[in-house]
Amino acid sequence: MGTWRWWLFLCALGIILFAPCRGIQNCVDGITVNVILLEDEVSPWSLKFVKGEIMKAIETDAILNEGDDLKFNITPKFGGFNTTLYRNRGCRNSACEGVDQLTQLMNSSNLGCAVLGPTCTYATFPMVDAEKGLKLSTPIISAGSFGMSCDFALNLQRLLPPARKISNFFIHFWKHSNTIKPAWETAYVYKTHKEHTEDCFWYINALDVGSGIFAQNIARTVLRKPEELREVIASPQNRTSNLFIICGSPQDVIEVKNGSKEADSSEILFLLIDLYNDIYYNTSSMTSMKNVLVLTMPNTRNYTVNNDLRSNNTMNDYMAAYHDAVLLVGKLIREIAKTNQSSEYQMEYVNVNYFRNISFEGSAGPYKLDEHGDRDVDLSVIYTTTDNKYELLFRFDTEYNRTKVVKTNPSFIWGKRLPNTMPDQDLAIHDIIVIVLAVTVVVVATIAFIFYRQNRRDRLVRKRWSYIPSHLITLLENNEHNVISLKIEDERKKMDFKIRRALYDKKIVILKELKHSDGNFNETQRIELNALLQIDYYNLTKFYGTVKFDQGVFGVFEYGERGSLRYVLNDKISYPEETFLDWEFKISVMFDIAKGMSYLHASDIQVHGRLKSTNCVVDNRMVVKITDFGCNSFLSPGKDLWTAPEHLRKHGTSQKGDVYSFSIISQEIVLRKSTFYSECCSDREEKLSRVIMSFFRPDLNFETASERESEVYMMIKSCWDEDPEKRPDFKKIEICLGKIISKIHNQDNESYMDNMIRRLQNYSRNLEHLVEERTVLYKSERDRADCLNFMLLPRPVVKSLKETGMVEPELYDEVTVYFSDIVGFTSLCQYSTPMEVVDMLNDIYKGFDSIVDHHDVYKVETIGDAYMVASGLPNRNGNRHAVDICRMALEILAFMGTFQLRHLPGIPVWIRIGVHSGPCAAGVVGLKMPRYCLFGDTVNTASRMESTGHPLRIHVSEPTINILQRTHCKYEYEIRETYLKGEGTETTYWLTGETGKDYDLPTPPTTENFQRLQQDLAQMILSCLERRSRGSVRRKTPLSSQSTEDDKEQDSEVESEGEHPEYLQLATVDNTLSTFL
Repeated sequence: MGTWRWWLFLCALGIILFAPCRGIQNCVDGITVNVILLEDEVSPWSLKFVKGEIMKAIETDAILNEGDDLKFNITPKFGGFNTTLYRNRGCRNSACEGVDQLTQLMNSSNLGCAVLGPTCTYATFPMVDAEKGLKLSTPIISAGSFGMSCDFALNLQRLLPPARKISNFFIHFWKHSNTIKPAWETAYVYKTHKEHTEDCFWYINALDVGSGIFAQNIARTVLRKPEELREVIASPQNRTSNLFIICGSPQDVIEVKNGSKEADSSEILFLLIDLYNDIYYNTSSMTSMKNVLVLTMPNTRNYTVNNDLRSNNTMNDYMAAYHDAVLLVGKLIREIAKTNQSSEYQMEYVNVNYFRNISFEGSAGPYKLDEHGDRDVDLSVIYTTTDNKYELLFRFDTEYNRTKVVKTNPSFIWGKRLPNTMPDQDLAIHDIIVIVLAVTVVVVATIAFIFYRQNRRDRLVRKRWSYIPSHLITLLENNEHNVISLKIEDERKKMDFKIRRALYDKKIVILKELKHSDGNFNETQRIELNALLQIDYYNLTKFYGTVKFDQGVFGVFEYGERGSLRYVLNDKISYPEETFLDWEFKISVMFDIAKGMSYLHASDIQVHGRLKSTNCVVDNRMVVKITDFGCNSFLSPGKDLWTAPEHLRKHGTSQKGDVYSFSIISQEIVLRKSTFYSECCSDREEKLSRVIMSFFRPDLNFETASERESEVYMMIKSCWDEDPEKRPDFKKIEICLGKIISKIHNQDNESYMDNMIRRLQNYSRNLEHLVEERTVLYKSERDRADCLNFMLLPRPVVKSLKETGMVEPELYDEVTVYFSDIVGFTSLCQYSTPMEVVDMLNDIYKGFDSIVDHHDVYKVETIGDAYMVASGLPNRNGNRHAVDICRMALEILAFMGTFQLRHLPGIPVWIRIGVHSGPCAAGVVGLKMPRYCLFGDTVNTASRMESTGHPLRIHVSEPTINILQRTHCKYEYEIRETYLKGEGTETTYWLTGETGKDYDLPTPPTTENFQRLQQDLAQMILSCLERRSRGSVRRKTPLSSQSTEDDKEQDSEVESEGEHPEYLQLATVDNTLSTFL
């Protein structure tokens, strides 16, 4: 491996082993591990005994590295602390010693890549405590640190089972039951003040502490003195359990029993915690161990335990664990060197994932560390046979907390089954007395209940229901928000229930008319109303009483502000699926209905009978409440899609029928589609018929459902079972939905407040998106409306109408007005169909409009064949109005020179154009279809200029010519004299072109040709129509996609008719006087 790979490898190792900055230098210089252990003569994990095993492991790791061609070795740095100077020696006074050792290593920059030890919980806790400890990132690997205070530390790995694992064993093993073991509920925990070993001290302490998980799950009694233990064993009648938990060795059991015969009884079971001893696999048992179960480590050791600390070959599980800790560090180093993943070089220092959820082999057998770095192991539960041999009875997996029976037919002192949790006792005299008294009380209570039931009906009848005076009820204004019409389509008829809103006691209430009642209720009705008054539950609407108005008698009920559940489900805009009505909210809605119905079924009303999504209302806090219950004298059950099949076949109501109705509502909630939605059937009558005749239910897509959705679907399916007895009651439904909601919260690991905040955030984001989307649509529609308005009215006029709603008329000093019409339009219309006339004008005006768009002019209007345009209004443009109008007129005239009629090809279409400039008034006239109209003599004169003009001529008045002369544009024109009505003879002009521009204007006809055209135009049209009917002249298509061959064919057919008459030949006008402006 090259030099650069060596450095990258060492940096990655430093990141993976979470070393802080002061420890990185040691990882670069060499793979260093620090050993911090108690150094005395009596602790089995003392540095004196562990050091040799650590060196052996380093030698083994070096051989493995050499086999993988890796050029590094682990270097240990041993550091011990001695507590012999204190009065209390050992772990009890090691708290400061471990921290002091670690602080010295950090200050001297000698902290390596990992720390082995300490074993004492008192020493480890200050080093790993995240709040008050050193907040160290370097991993600590301990063979010990059993105490609960070291649980869930960020950088601590424990290679021996901690107290947390032992507590979990007792909880799950106690509750487990099989053929040879009953479930246990109680226990005695024996805890003495005698000096315990480190493991026993913390294991028993975890079972003793009141806040521990064992004490919260198992009823345990702690015995702290031998006298207390002997007293409990000697008096079975006062004993609360047959089970005794102790920690130690078989010698401790013998000492506890102290030769007592009661202690060797088969009614008692001792459970001995002795994890780190292997005598149960290689020696025989003793008689005193016959009623003892031993909890110990599995038989996977590759060594023999020798707990004699004075021997030369001392060996125990602590020494083996630190030996295997070195192998674990070396294994991780080799994996990093082999993978060489570049992404790992950029990891943060604090990263314990490489020591978590891993497995490896060591001298003590297989190791498996969980997500918190604690060792999981298959614990062995061993018993003594009747011939004094140790045999394996159970195996317990601490990873999954599962108990496995190994010996199904054990031969032990308890017979065929382990003892029960409580001692069997004969009935004592005082117990007999208690039983007799209890029976007496039950008999007396039964007699009293019978009398109570007999008098209850009379009391209900006598009790006065709540009648509310009418002056306390204030009806709201009779507007669109007051009367709500709930339309319920029935197969036979349609009924409209008018529901009125009112104010009562400063609250908005609903007044529901009680049909067929004048306020004098009969006995049955009074009982029902009294029962309604007693209902006061969060998920049921409150009934306040009755009130009488001139219109009738009404029931006063609580008001649901958001309407019915059916309305909320249909409103997917206000309540979007992905944010507001998500899966959890749907479950909550069903949960509200189930709670309300569960309470209703347990009340005096007992049955709803009309449950449906339209009578489940939602208040302003999104809580679903059920209404329309009770009142059976006023409301009939009816038949609809929510009604149970047995009640569709035969009238009636039942609690199981309400469960069926709930399932139909749940399907509506889940799918948010129509009631009883089914892809194969949409007709309501057909659905009812199929439900009555066969087993037919709405759709639930189990194939695409997730795991949590499938659980709800199965519940819904059970609720609409054909057999009413197989349907669950609402109490079971409520419990099922409650568990589903709990799973959702436990899975997300969030509180109700967090869930509410998350839901509000999602709704806010969705609302912002919705507002943005609607804004874009609004702007698009606004632009389309503005574009349409600008096509009808000038832009300033539209703006004024939008802002103020009116347009002030305005006087313009100088504008130019354009008029044009079609010559011979009456004759053309006479021989054309209405649609052909419309097509002709549309073709002409679309050409005119495209020309108008390129000039600063405003198209005023078109009336028949007349086309009116103005410039200089509403936007004033100086002298440009005359220039734009004249250029537009020239382009229009050039367009008409090439235009042909689609239905009369060959017939010329000529127009007259008149232009005049002068003052003008303009304004919007009318409210419906308002028009921007022009008024004044200028408009009349421009119209007369057009009417006195000639075909294919632009007739311009002298004021327009004067304006053109004030501009830099040079136009060509011809002078003429014209008589204008009301003006007399005026000098006018033919506009013939603009200097420097070629408009390709058509040549206008002479006066003689024009007069003859007027005389013979009708005959020409008839001839054209006759030729078209014979097929010699075909109508031109306006489509631009027409082929060139068709055009040529048509041209040839037209020419085949011979030459046109003389008057159709456009003559050239000679001797014209042109003046260049």
